[in-house]
Parts: sequence; C-alpha cells; structure tokens
Amino acid sequence: MSTYSFLAIFAQTAGLLYFVGMFLGVVLYAFWPRNKTRFDAAAHIPLRED
Repeated sequence: MSTYSFLAIFAQTAGLLYFVGMFLGVVLYAFWPRNKTRFDAAAHIPLRED
C-alpha cells in the first residue's frame, strides 16, 4: 500500500467518523428534554403578533 492510498483511506475514515459524531451530537441536542421549552417557544414565534 502506498503512502497516498494509506492517507486517502485514513482521511476518508476520519472524515466519516467526524461527520457521524457531529450528526449524533446535533440529534442529541435536538431531542434533549431540557431543550423542549426553547424549541416550543421558537416554534411559536411566527404566530406571535407584534
């Protein structure tokens, strides 16, 4: 295996793990029970009158 192939595979794997971790972090943040009131309030912003 050449150095280029090794680095390409390493970069692809590291990038995949990074983006999977970021995705899981965003999903956990969105569904964390403590954030429910914040998201409910944000959902009602368009319905408020000025």
